[in-house]
Amino acid sequence: MSHSYINQIQHQVYYQILNGDALKQRFPQSIDGEIIVARECLVDGNVQGNNFESLMKNRASFISQYPACTSEDYRLNTIPEFKKIIELTATSEINCWFEDDLFCQVNFWYVLFLLSQQPRHNALFLVRPNAGNEYSFGHMSDAELEIAFKNRMPISREHLAILGQLWPSYQINDHSKLMQIAKFFNVEFPFLLPAVNAHIARSPDESGLGYPERVLLEIINEQETPTFSAAFRAFHQKMAIYSFGDLQVKAMYDRLMKVKP
Repeated sequence: MSHSYINQIQHQVYYQILNGDALKQRFPQSIDGEIIVARECLVDGNVQGNNFESLMKNRASFISQYPACTSEDYRLNTIPEFKKIIELTATSEINCWFEDDLFCQVNFWYVLFLLSQQPRHNALFLVRPNAGNEYSFGHMSDAELEIAFKNRMPISREHLAILGQLWPSYQINDHSKLMQIAKFFNVEFPFLLPAVNAHIARSPDESGLGYPERVLLEIINEQETPTFSAAFRAFHQKMAIYSFGDLQVKAMYDRLMKVKP
């Protein structure tokens, strides 16, 4: 065994890329590694940008439109986390913790893209929730999270090169390319196809509304006295594949209330 290989093993660093702060707050201490949080909601808003700097600028501007969110917060709390991903060394083992819903998947696609752009050969894995909790690590116990980590799925360099194309395809809304990649990985990563289908369903129909908006409008029309809290709960139950947060659903709700007959 060469000295260089021994040194590589000794200096290997473990990273856990998490899908949000909720998982970070209760992440099992038994699982080693430095934590990086993909603190974004790329499923919503402006995702244009031909490079990292332009995308981050557009995202900071978009996020600042949300109540209690500012561009400065984005620069301080989100951009540095993505920069950590860009700067990971070749001796790192990277574990990506992402759920199967579209909200999580789009963030995962961007992480995969960043990793695919680096000339390195990291050990890369995906950690998924267990059966029944596909859209929520939050409902899993520490023991279940530990089992999910042990069952993590390897992502080869060859597969990463293909998966990394999900993000640019999403940016330009190339449904054909997204579907092609999802079908290619339907055996290894069966969660991709439902997520891609959910995204495609957001395309407006003749009414000008995408499927999530049409469902939310039905929920609003079924209420005698529409309230956002009740509509959000019903939407979350019916549309778990999207896992939109209250900010995303509130934006849709407000738009629909303005045009509601």
